[in-house]
Amino acid sequence: MELKGMHAAVLVEQLYQELEIWYPVYRLREAGCKVTIVGPEAGKEYPSKLGYPCKSDKAAKDVRADDFDILIIPGGYAPDHIRRHEAMIRLTSDMAEQGKIIAAICHGPWVLCSTQALKGKKATCFFAIKDDVINAGAQYLDAEVVRDGNIITSRKPDDLPAFMQAIFAAARERKPVKV
Repeated sequence: MELKGMHAAVLVEQLYQELEIWYPVYRLREAGCKVTIVGPEAGKEYPSKLGYPCKSDKAAKDVRADDFDILIIPGGYAPDHIRRHEAMIRLTSDMAEQGKIIAAICHGPWVLCSTQALKGKKATCFFAIKDDVINAGAQYLDAEVVRDGNIITSRKPDDLPAFMQAIFAAARERKPVKV
Protein backbone atom coordinates (compact mmCIF):
# COMPACT_ATOMS: atom_id res chain seq x y z
CA MET A 1 0.00 0.00 0.00
CA GLU A 2 1.79 3.06 -1.24
CA LEU A 3 -0.11 5.67 0.86
CA LYS A 4 -0.25 3.77 4.15
CA GLY A 5 0.04 6.24 7.02
CA MET A 6 -1.37 9.14 5.01
CA HIS A 7 -4.67 10.88 5.72
CA ALA A 8 -6.84 12.65 3.14
CA ALA A 9 -9.81 14.96 3.58
CA VAL A 10 -12.40 14.97 0.81
CA LEU A 11 -14.72 17.97 0.88
CA VAL A 12 -18.43 17.45 0.25
CA GLU A 13 -21.47 19.65 -0.20
CA GLN A 14 -24.72 19.32 -2.09
CA LEU A 15 -24.70 18.87 -5.87
CA TYR A 16 -21.23 17.32 -6.05
CA GLN A 17 -20.16 15.43 -9.19
CA GLU A 18 -20.39 11.73 -8.30
CA LEU A 19 -17.20 10.45 -9.90
CA GLU A 20 -15.15 13.35 -8.56
CA ILE A 21 -15.75 12.24 -4.97
CA TRP A 22 -16.09 8.48 -5.19
CA TYR A 23 -13.25 7.74 -7.63
CA PRO A 24 -10.65 9.54 -5.44
CA VAL A 25 -12.13 8.12 -2.21
CA TYR A 26 -11.88 4.52 -3.39
CA ARG A 27 -8.50 4.92 -5.10
CA LEU A 28 -7.02 6.52 -1.96
CA ARG A 29 -8.47 3.79 0.27
CA GLU A 30 -7.11 1.11 -2.08
CA ALA A 31 -3.66 2.66 -1.64
CA GLY A 32 -3.92 2.47 2.17
CA CYS A 33 -4.74 6.13 2.78
CA LYS A 34 -7.18 6.99 5.57
CA VAL A 35 -10.00 9.09 4.06
CA THR A 36 -12.29 11.45 5.97
CA ILE A 37 -15.28 13.03 4.24
CA VAL A 38 -15.53 16.63 5.50
CA GLY A 39 -18.68 18.70 5.11
CA PRO A 40 -20.17 21.77 6.73
CA GLU A 41 -21.88 19.44 9.24
CA ALA A 42 -20.83 16.04 10.64
CA GLY A 43 -22.99 13.02 9.87
CA LYS A 44 -25.11 14.80 7.27
CA GLU A 45 -25.97 13.28 3.89
CA TYR A 46 -25.23 15.56 0.94
CA PRO A 47 -26.91 14.67 -2.37
CA SER A 48 -24.93 14.63 -5.60
CA LYS A 49 -26.14 16.26 -8.82
CA LEU A 50 -28.05 13.01 -9.47
CA GLY A 51 -29.17 12.57 -5.85
CA TYR A 52 -26.57 9.98 -4.77
CA PRO A 53 -25.82 10.57 -1.07
CA CYS A 54 -22.44 11.15 0.51
CA LYS A 55 -22.41 11.26 4.31
CA SER A 56 -19.82 13.45 5.96
CA ASP A 57 -17.63 11.95 8.67
CA LYS A 58 -16.62 15.27 10.21
CA ALA A 59 -17.62 18.92 10.17
CA ALA A 60 -15.01 21.32 8.81
CA LYS A 61 -15.10 23.30 12.06
CA ASP A 62 -13.97 20.15 13.93
CA VAL A 63 -10.86 19.35 11.87
CA ARG A 64 -7.51 21.05 11.32
CA ALA A 65 -5.07 21.14 8.45
CA ASP A 66 -2.55 19.44 10.74
CA ASP A 67 -4.76 16.32 10.63
CA PHE A 68 -4.32 15.75 6.90
CA ASP A 69 -1.73 15.22 4.18
CA ILE A 70 -4.09 15.63 1.21
CA LEU A 71 -7.21 17.68 0.47
CA ILE A 72 -9.51 16.71 -2.41
CA ILE A 73 -12.01 19.26 -3.73
CA PRO A 74 -14.58 17.76 -6.12
CA GLY A 75 -16.52 19.58 -8.77
CA GLY A 76 -20.12 19.70 -9.80
CA TYR A 77 -21.91 22.60 -8.16
CA ALA A 78 -20.62 21.65 -4.69
CA PRO A 79 -17.72 24.15 -4.78
CA ASP A 80 -20.19 27.04 -5.01
CA HIS A 81 -21.74 25.73 -1.76
CA ILE A 82 -18.44 24.76 -0.13
CA ARG A 83 -17.03 28.26 -0.38
CA ARG A 84 -20.02 29.68 1.51
CA HIS A 85 -18.70 28.06 4.72
CA GLU A 86 -15.88 29.85 6.51
CA ALA A 87 -14.64 26.63 8.13
CA MET A 88 -14.28 24.95 4.71
CA ILE A 89 -12.35 27.94 3.35
CA ARG A 90 -10.17 28.11 6.47
CA LEU A 91 -9.27 24.40 6.18
CA THR A 92 -8.36 24.88 2.51
CA SER A 93 -6.35 28.05 3.22
CA ASP A 94 -4.49 26.47 6.14
CA MET A 95 -3.57 23.41 4.09
CA ALA A 96 -2.31 25.63 1.27
CA GLU A 97 -0.24 27.72 3.71
CA GLN A 98 1.28 24.53 5.14
CA GLY A 99 2.19 23.29 1.67
CA LYS A 100 -0.09 20.26 1.93
CA ILE A 101 -1.33 18.57 -1.23
CA ILE A 102 -4.50 20.21 -2.49
CA ALA A 103 -6.17 18.58 -5.49
CA ALA A 104 -9.18 20.26 -7.12
CA ILE A 105 -11.04 19.01 -10.17
CA CYS A 106 -13.58 20.56 -12.54
CA HIS A 107 -15.34 23.37 -10.60
CA GLY A 108 -13.24 22.50 -7.50
CA PRO A 109 -10.76 25.33 -8.15
CA TRP A 110 -13.62 27.73 -7.33
CA VAL A 111 -12.86 26.93 -3.68
CA LEU A 112 -9.20 27.81 -4.28
CA CYS A 113 -10.34 31.13 -5.81
CA SER A 114 -11.69 32.01 -2.36
CA THR A 115 -8.19 31.58 -0.87
CA GLN A 116 -4.70 32.76 -1.80
CA ALA A 117 -3.71 29.26 -3.00
CA LEU A 118 -3.73 30.03 -6.74
CA LYS A 119 -1.65 33.22 -6.67
CA GLY A 120 1.37 32.72 -8.92
CA LYS A 121 0.48 29.08 -9.68
CA LYS A 122 -0.29 27.26 -12.90
CA ALA A 123 -3.71 25.61 -12.86
CA THR A 124 -6.51 24.17 -14.95
CA CYS A 125 -10.24 23.79 -14.36
CA PHE A 126 -13.56 23.32 -16.10
CA PHE A 127 -13.57 25.92 -18.89
CA ALA A 128 -16.57 27.80 -17.46
CA ILE A 129 -14.55 29.00 -14.44
CA LYS A 130 -11.33 29.78 -16.35
CA ASP A 131 -11.77 33.54 -15.81
CA ASP A 132 -12.24 33.05 -12.06
CA VAL A 133 -9.04 31.01 -11.85
CA ILE A 134 -7.12 33.66 -13.80
CA ASN A 135 -8.60 36.46 -11.66
CA ALA A 136 -7.48 34.53 -8.55
CA GLY A 137 -3.89 34.89 -9.78
CA ALA A 138 -3.24 31.62 -11.59
CA GLN A 139 -1.82 31.04 -15.04
CA TYR A 140 -4.48 28.94 -16.77
CA LEU A 141 -3.40 25.92 -18.82
CA ASP A 142 -5.77 23.69 -20.78
CA ALA A 143 -4.44 20.27 -19.76
CA GLU A 144 -5.87 17.11 -18.22
CA VAL A 145 -3.83 17.71 -15.08
CA VAL A 146 -1.60 20.54 -13.90
CA ARG A 147 0.65 20.20 -10.89
CA ASP A 148 2.36 23.29 -9.54
CA GLY A 149 4.07 22.39 -6.29
CA ASN A 150 1.41 21.29 -3.83
CA ILE A 151 -1.54 22.36 -6.04
CA ILE A 152 -3.00 19.78 -8.44
CA THR A 153 -5.88 20.65 -10.75
CA SER A 154 -7.86 18.88 -13.49
CA ARG A 155 -10.67 19.85 -15.86
CA LYS A 156 -13.38 17.15 -15.79
CA PRO A 157 -14.25 13.55 -14.86
CA ASP A 158 -12.46 12.20 -17.95
CA ASP A 159 -9.23 13.51 -16.38
CA LEU A 160 -9.59 11.50 -13.15
CA PRO A 161 -6.92 8.87 -13.99
CA ALA A 162 -4.27 11.57 -14.61
CA PHE A 163 -5.57 13.54 -11.59
CA MET A 164 -5.10 10.55 -9.28
CA GLN A 165 -1.67 9.71 -10.72
CA ALA A 166 -0.54 13.27 -9.95
CA ILE A 167 -1.91 12.98 -6.40
CA PHE A 168 -0.09 9.67 -5.88
CA ALA A 169 3.16 11.14 -7.22
CA ALA A 170 2.88 14.16 -4.91
CA ALA A 171 2.01 11.95 -1.93
CA ARG A 172 5.04 9.72 -2.49
CA GLU A 173 7.22 12.84 -2.08
CA ARG A 174 5.75 13.73 1.33
CA LYS A 175 6.24 12.38 4.82
CA PRO A 176 2.79 11.50 6.22
CA VAL A 177 1.26 13.19 9.26
CA LYS A 178 0.58 10.89 12.19
CA VAL A 179 -2.90 9.37 11.79
